[in-house]
Amino acid sequence: MSAHFEVYEDKAHLWRFRLKAANGEVVATGDGFPTRSGAEQGCEAVKQAAAEADTRDAA
Repeated sequence: MSAHFEVYEDKAHLWRFRLKAANGEVVATGDGFPTRSGAEQGCEAVKQAAAEADTRDAA
């Protein structure tokens, strides 16, 4: 299995996403969105940002 995003509806009826590593561990979660498409757009935003991201020490 490869890393993947899961989109799901929570108990409060908000749409969320989580990123799972290849071993099934959740490595990131997103905020709640009122629509599924909002959560899917959140996945795409994370994909784009992560592709350009570097690693920095916290200030």
